[in-house]
Amino acid sequence: MSSSSSASGISPSPLAHYGWDAAWAEAFAPYETDGLLPGRVVRVDRGQCDVATAGGILRADTAFVTPHDPLRVVCTGDWVAVEPGGTPRYVRACLPRRTAFVRSTSSKRSEGQILAANVDHAIVAVSLAVELDLGRIERFLALAWESGAQPVVVLSKADLVPDAATRAHLVQDVETSAPGVPVLPVSARDGDGLDVLAAVVSGGTAVLLGQSGAGKSTLTNALLGEDVMDVQATRDMDGKGRHTTTVRNLLVLPGGGVLIDTPGLRGVGLWDAGTGVGQVFAEIEELAGDCRFHDCAHESEPGCAVRAAIDSGDLPERRLESYRKLLRENQYIVAKTDARLRAEIRKDWKRKGAMGRAAGELKRGRAR
Repeated sequence: MSSSSSASGISPSPLAHYGWDAAWAEAFAPYETDGLLPGRVVRVDRGQCDVATAGGILRADTAFVTPHDPLRVVCTGDWVAVEPGGTPRYVRACLPRRTAFVRSTSSKRSEGQILAANVDHAIVAVSLAVELDLGRIERFLALAWESGAQPVVVLSKADLVPDAATRAHLVQDVETSAPGVPVLPVSARDGDGLDVLAAVVSGGTAVLLGQSGAGKSTLTNALLGEDVMDVQATRDMDGKGRHTTTVRNLLVLPGGGVLIDTPGLRGVGLWDAGTGVGQVFAEIEELAGDCRFHDCAHESEPGCAVRAAIDSGDLPERRLESYRKLLRENQYIVAKTDARLRAEIRKDWKRKGAMGRAAGELKRGRAR
């Protein structure tokens, strides 16, 4: 309770521990005059959702707020206006989102899929039981930055790397690939690092992301202080596990804050995440500003600051290759819905093709 609330004798809203605040109350005011109830979506399942309200958890139908745009469907973490009664009971409106974690679907229709809404921290869980995939971590972080949330990398199962020097080396590798992002080694089994993670998530809403077998459910249980999520053993051969979590659940943490647990993600496609990619590779974009040519491709151009950093050992070659890969993928996704960008890409392909042919003809001429 805030000091002002204590002084005035005003009790905090029962929804405060779900993240309700004065700004949400202001956004909800027009719906309050219509007799609707504010609530937060804690689970969505086939056109129905569970909504946490001041009076408890209500089951509601989303038929009135199911738009054609898949990015606007009701999602776990949304704040909504729900009918006080009725059979069935309906969600009548969604409040504007502050943040949204979106990935590209695996379908050929180039649709985005929203995984969580109104998130303050995006926690990327990475298991130390298997070899680190830095490229996948960078991919998760690009989406996390793009969402508007603060990314955090949790290196789970840290107890499986008992050697302190080895563990420190792994943390450093991830920190190099995650500029500006906290990297926390955590062991849910031993409790090491859990207090730091609990402090991070206590100040708002966090979404827990990662592949199957990353230990998300175990971390969730540890933060909750009880076994709420099912946990299954991972395979020894690749460290992967089954999808013990099949839907996204919003859970109130005893130490403060709420956590959205998500199913294991096999694919993490970018979705209009150009800004996020830039933040993940901030050091490359900063170096590029010192290149001699503003359109430098960082290949063999004279005066390339990026290549100079690679040659000096200050920038790993892998980082540049990962940067290029994610930029190409993101450009491809955006181009599917942007005719102007598609035309620019085709024009660039033709230009590069002409340059390649000219270089080939020059070589053949010299050979003669």
